[in-house]
Amino acid sequence: MEHVDPTVFRLAIFVLAIFVGYYVVWSVTPALHTPLMAVTNAISSVIIVGGLIAAAAVSGNAAGPGAWVAKGAGVAAVTLASVNIFGGFMVTRRMLAMYKKKERPVAPKVSS
Repeated sequence: MEHVDPTVFRLAIFVLAIFVGYYVVWSVTPALHTPLMAVTNAISSVIIVGGLIAAAAVSGNAAGPGAWVAKGAGVAAVTLASVNIFGGFMVTRRMLAMYKKKERPVAPKVSS
């Protein structure tokens, strides 16, 4: 039996994860979209930690093109995840504001 190339194996897992994620997100009821956004923001914060680790892992005595690629990937991960987190918090805040009860102005009393 032949062995499968690790790149093909990882690509297959990635494609399966895309389909599973798509069906999981679209099966969520509208009432649960706000908690789903909060969990997505939490996952992005984990990505930031991973990006920081990737950028710091080669900050020692590493040299060569591999070090710059790892640092660049770490910086890109931190930047994109930061944009995702801040945008997610803005969208979540707007969604929560839609459910907030608005105060109605009190009608002035007419004195006779």
